Amino acid sequence: MDTIDQKILHILQQNSRAPIKHISQEVNLSAPAVSARIERMERSGIIRGYSLDLDPVQLGHHILAYINLDMTPSEKERFIPFIRSCPNVIECNCITGPYSMLIKVSYPSTQELDSFIGRLQHFGKTETQIVFSSPVPPRGIAV
Repeated sequence: MDTIDQKILHILQQNSRAPIKHISQEVNLSAPAVSARIERMERSGIIRGYSLDLDPVQLGHHILAYINLDMTPSEKERFIPFIRSCPNVIECNCITGPYSMLIKVSYPSTQELDSFIGRLQHFGKTETQIVFSSPVPPRGIAV
């Protein structure tokens, strides 16, 4: 990957729908050359996909929370299919430290969050933090 690829990735992280023509002007390459570079990065797995950034509040999801879960390693085999089936789970990471998992969720209400936490507690101890604001929202990786 060279500096042109890095510039292309930066542009795509800002707007994954940026027209090839715009990107080609920014990096001083022809549109076919930019398309070929993007396709190469997709094939190699550098670009894993393109996503949509939705406003959860406008969709009725007013609660964003992080849940720490401490569970025994023997529960992991049963836990993984469960957590993958939960539509309100945005992200789940196996982590180091006093907890086993860090789970990011979005819910319309604290009542629904509480119900989900109750189901999680079948796997182990939980600790929950509700987000008040996000001074640094999710952003791309520096390239």
